Amino acid sequence: MSASIVVVGGGITGLTAAYRLSKELPEATVTVVEADDRLGGKIRSSTFAGIAGIDEAADAFLTRVPEAMALADELGLGGQLTSPAAGSASVWWNGMHSIPEGLMLGVPTDLRKLARSKLLTWPGKLRAALEPILPATGVGADSVGKLIRKRFGKQVHERLVDPLVGSIYAADTDHFSLDGVPQIFDLASKNRSLLIGGRRMRAKSAAATGPIFATPIAGMAALTDALADALSASGVHLRTHATVASIARAEHGWNVMIEGDDAPLPADAIVLATPARTTAPLVAEISPEASRSLATFHHAGVVMVTLAVSAAEWPPELLCYSGYLVPKPVQRWVTAVSFASSKWSHWQPRDETGQPLVVLRISLGRDGRDLTDRSDDELLAAAVGEVGDHLGLVLHPVEHRLVRWPMAFPQYRPGHAARVAAIETALSADAPGIVVAGASYHGIGIPACIRQANLAARVLAGHVRSMRN
Repeated sequence: MSASIVVVGGGITGLTAAYRLSKELPEATVTVVEADDRLGGKIRSSTFAGIAGIDEAADAFLTRVPEAMALADELGLGGQLTSPAAGSASVWWNGMHSIPEGLMLGVPTDLRKLARSKLLTWPGKLRAALEPILPATGVGADSVGKLIRKRFGKQVHERLVDPLVGSIYAADTDHFSLDGVPQIFDLASKNRSLLIGGRRMRAKSAAATGPIFATPIAGMAALTDALADALSASGVHLRTHATVASIARAEHGWNVMIEGDDAPLPADAIVLATPARTTAPLVAEISPEASRSLATFHHAGVVMVTLAVSAAEWPPELLCYSGYLVPKPVQRWVTAVSFASSKWSHWQPRDETGQPLVVLRISLGRDGRDLTDRSDDELLAAAVGEVGDHLGLVLHPVEHRLVRWPMAFPQYRPGHAARVAAIETALSADAPGIVVAGASYHGIGIPACIRQANLAARVLAGHVRSMRN
């Protein structure tokens, strides 16, 4: 009798886990259950300004972390990838300032280049220059903000590291675990001086060739669409509009109850590829300890506003920039702005009359400032008004798109790694054959989610095989 495996969650993690399970256990019945009306989770692309495949959330993945590139190649997308055009990013601090060269996620690695920046004051630069002579700090505080302020001072934290890390994870770095930022964790755990360690790490990475980021030309959804197509071709069952109500023990394995179904879905093994807070009630009856911990996780919501404005109104001097970040002390609602049509040179957006357009992707909200419940009018006015104020322009959008992403970004609070380890230990003891995977646990980016999915599939394939022996 073949095994039955259920994957709860149809985002990049769940789809990849199902894909790997279909390869590891080709004779097994694999079912993906997704509550939404579509697969792909937080990855979604749609037509905007005449361009098919403009992303509504993440628009690229890291290439030097191998999992996403390997999966794209395996799915036949390797020849359909592109990378950002050259362009420098800025920080808006009462005016636009180019981000200094020689940074690693905002951490300085070159004091001479930092000294040339007008983003920091001279007292701020002098405080940062003390870092190489300070005694080792280690990672005991497990807070990105506390570490950076202790090593480099307030200005490096609030004008460089917090905007960069915060824009990636929608985070307040004072309340964000180092475990969520592996590059900074490695610097702090392996080096007395972050600056000197970062300089060595940058020298090693300089030997790597090729672009840092990549995306399918048709948009990030091409990756999840290709996964879904591969799953359908291999016989995996894909169910949307299907909300899991509960999971209960069965005589052999587990019963997955789906809202509206008369009978449970039997499972020998389950991947829970859902956000931690969503996962908590699903395991409440079978692992109360894991459920209680999962319920304490925090998730930040964000809003993505995409604007198209006439290229004739766009200052030519901004064409060489890829966008800018807004540090928290000078933030209102806007946290980051991507000059997307400059960033992606394969886009040639035009209006209905054929006139060229400029496309902006504007992020609003973060941890501690959830704006997903604000009205469309408020959000659009904030995006147009604040960006206009930053750039000294009056923007007249000819097209706009507004997408809310509630609970989109798990927030790794200090002590995150220990909490996740305890959850996994509790599940292993209470619910063998059930694993959690996804952005809530061991990394938020797309490659990290794919890596977790690959591991979950290997673990459950081993579990299923052991049941047969």
